[in-house]
Amino acid sequence: MKKFILAALAASIAASPLAAVPALAAPQDRHETVIRHQPGRTVVVDRTVVRHQGPAFRNQEYRNWRKGQRFDYRYARNYQEIRNYRNYRLNAPPRGYHWVRSGNDAVLVALTGGLIGAVIAGAVH
Repeated sequence: MKKFILAALAASIAASPLAAVPALAAPQDRHETVIRHQPGRTVVVDRTVVRHQGPAFRNQEYRNWRKGQRFDYRYARNYQEIRNYRNYRLNAPPRGYHWVRSGNDAVLVALTGGLIGAVIAGAVH
């Protein structure tokens, strides 16, 4: 009897309109038509307004790195390894480390564990 009640309760929750709310809450693109009246002519402009919101765009935001943190490559999708560190006036990395560019910062990252050894803000421009 308990299994029947739990199954009926689960089915009623799944079929309720509240289950569809997260899909409706997502920002949607909207098509917009603008009509401009100018002397002697009418200009109609059709455009689609796209909103860039969501987890895919939040991951690309700039992140403040700190010494001792773990450099997580998921949060630094735009990172690049700095091989010509002398052009950026950086010291040679110690053994087991390499310089990485994240945004405008130069970050000294351990090769094996990903621990941050140093952060130089604004070193890369």
